[in-house]
Amino acid sequence: MNPVNSAILDPTTGWLILALFSAVWVFLGWFWGRKTRQLDEFMLAGRNVGMALGVATAMATWVTSNTTMAAPQLALQLGIWGMIGYSLGSVGLMLFAPMARRIRKLLPHGYTSGDFIRLRYGNLSWRIFLVISLCYAFGWLISLGMAGGVLIHALTGIEYQLGMTVIISICVIYTLLGGLRAVIGTDFIQTILILVGVVVLAWLAIDKVGFDRIHQSVLEERPELLNLLMPAAIMFLFNNLLFGIGEIFHSNVWWSRAFAFREGVGFPAYLIAGLMWVPIPIVAGFVALTTPALGLNVPAADMVGPMVAAKLLGVGGAILVFVIVFSALASSLDSLLAATSDFITQDIYHGHINRNASDAHLHKVAKIVIISLGLMTWLLCLPRISTLASLLYFMGPFVASAIWPIVAGLYSTKANSTAASLAMLMGTGLGLYSYFAIGFYVAALVSAVVSMLLVLIGMWWRPESYDWRQLNSRSHV
Repeated sequence: MNPVNSAILDPTTGWLILALFSAVWVFLGWFWGRKTRQLDEFMLAGRNVGMALGVATAMATWVTSNTTMAAPQLALQLGIWGMIGYSLGSVGLMLFAPMARRIRKLLPHGYTSGDFIRLRYGNLSWRIFLVISLCYAFGWLISLGMAGGVLIHALTGIEYQLGMTVIISICVIYTLLGGLRAVIGTDFIQTILILVGVVVLAWLAIDKVGFDRIHQSVLEERPELLNLLMPAAIMFLFNNLLFGIGEIFHSNVWWSRAFAFREGVGFPAYLIAGLMWVPIPIVAGFVALTTPALGLNVPAADMVGPMVAAKLLGVGGAILVFVIVFSALASSLDSLLAATSDFITQDIYHGHINRNASDAHLHKVAKIVIISLGLMTWLLCLPRISTLASLLYFMGPFVASAIWPIVAGLYSTKANSTAASLAMLMGTGLGLYSYFAIGFYVAALVSAVVSMLLVLIGMWWRPESYDWRQLNSRSHV
């Protein structure tokens, strides 16, 4: 689907910006990856990432294209609670801070979140977790690829498929060249671009439109967006909180950084990144509330952010939002490519196909997997079959079901492996049922509650006595 062309930039300018970004990121990928020879260096940046890079990579990875594009969409649909609810995604980062410290302590030689589930709960829970994690990873990859195509088309008129192809290709190339070291290095630069760009965009938007005009226009044309008692919006608030926690707690994107950070860095890095992340979706969502005042006709809800920015700020605004969202997109897509590649290489290939593979062989396999993931994402993104928010929130039940098995497994020796398996299966199943029967705004909430009850019942009914020393192993099979 190609939305109505409302582009501010001409295609030539769009291609020039894409060419510049592409050249810079590919060069940096080569530069940071030129000395990467060992598996630990490629997958985990040598397990020696410091504070500045640690904060930047956590911040930039969580400021996804979904944040800068889906937050305005949700503000347009759910009003004030839409953008505030999205900002609660920061809670997941902050709560992961103490978990990152514990993960680094309990699994000093770990590679993936799958390592923990397998060693803590056994093969059945591990395989259920693999399915959940891969479903989520592909859902996120597709949403990021779609967001890239939508952004480029909305701002430049370049065809959705062409823009999406370029962005996915560039991220694959520099991730392939430099591994996690290149991902984290580029994240640092992207974080600076995102923060500066968001601040400038917010200040200019307020200066040109003003709070009074925005409030009056919304009150006259879309008063429901100011209703703090909108039931769907309130449910979304809690649903998004649990969805964000589930995304971070289970995903190998965040576990790989816990393993990669230098000892003592994980806790403050995630905490600071979470605090810095809070205002981003609020500012991005606020932009959508200017739609009535500007008299914009938005053909697709997930285009509202780029359209408003371009309308407010003209060519300069279009370039600014292009830089912001491109940086946010790249910082998340590269991280997800690297982390999902680690997951498939270690947990599926090494764990199920070739248990005797050497580190050198796994290094080669990881690169093949990155290329394969990029190709599969591209194929799945070609038909734009869904809006960003609906695709993203379909994954809510999957990730929310893993919250309590992970938390209980990390902090209690009594967590029951059978209960953990049931919690992930039934939480996902009932959450998906709620998604279709009630709405996206309750799916993760239902999944998390079901999962929590089953984990707690299992710990009470048949408590186990786990020895933490079993986690202190380099074995991955």
